[in-house]
Amino acid sequence: MNIELRFLQKAIEDKNYISFSYDKENIRKVTPFELLAKEEIYYLKIPNRVLEFKKITKLQILKERF
Repeated sequence: MNIELRFLQKAIEDKNYISFSYDKENIRKVTPFELLAKEEIYYLKIPNRVLEFKKITKLQILKERF
């Protein structure tokens, strides 16, 4: 597990919002629900979507909490 995954896991535990880019789409101030691992591939569950972690870039953990 790399450092970005650990920060994301901590953000989920602490209930912090996150922002990131996913396939040239900017996603801002979203609630991360769960980090799933299936066959060595990680997925991030957010409202209405499940995203593949390796396509996420510019991940930011925000100080604001939900």
